Amino acid sequence: MTVIGGTGYAGSAIVAEAAARGHRVTALSRSLPGAPVPNVTYVQGDATDEATLAAVIEGADSVVAALAPRGPLAGSFREVHRTIARLADAAGVPLFVVGGFSSLRPAPGADRFVTDLGHIPAALHDEIRAGAALVIEDLPATPATLDWVFVSPALGFGAHVPGERLGRYRLGGDVAVQPDDGGAISAADYALGFVDLMEKGDHHRTQVNLGH
Repeated sequence: MTVIGGTGYAGSAIVAEAAARGHRVTALSRSLPGAPVPNVTYVQGDATDEATLAAVIEGADSVVAALAPRGPLAGSFREVHRTIARLADAAGVPLFVVGGFSSLRPAPGADRFVTDLGHIPAALHDEIRAGAALVIEDLPATPATLDWVFVSPALGFGAHVPGERLGRYRLGGDVAVQPDDGGAISAADYALGFVDLMEKGDHHRTQVNLGH
């Protein structure tokens, strides 16, 4: 499998989990890790460069997009994902996308959390909306031949709230498994659920969420 953004918070955990299970993993990132995971092929490159993306997607059996809608990708996040989706479709491989909490719903049929960001600092609104737009607009608009799964974590997920590996997780659809307080999940347990989803292959063109 190829993990685009393989040295970031979510990406590095997915890389480690997949490699530990014996998968052949290629990780693309802007910079090489200080402590590489054994038996992982690291490729240094820019995810905004289509030729770089094509090189790591070609020959993979699955593709993971683990990119953040901020920093260097602030203005090109959605376009990069459209390119990744197009290349994955052309290669005939499934695409698994690391999502965010705000694209989830508190209850079946309810508005997504992203529709009301009044309690969130305004500086974060653009990146939250960009991340949610992938599953609200962009991925559903891809050709039916592309198999994709958008995997949202609980609200408490990130380097600022690392959490501990519990060895378990709860799986839900587009309704948050812990809607009241948003819940939490560690990177290790998110990766556990993420790689389980990839191995089982029983979700198609849909959104799921993982929480403790």
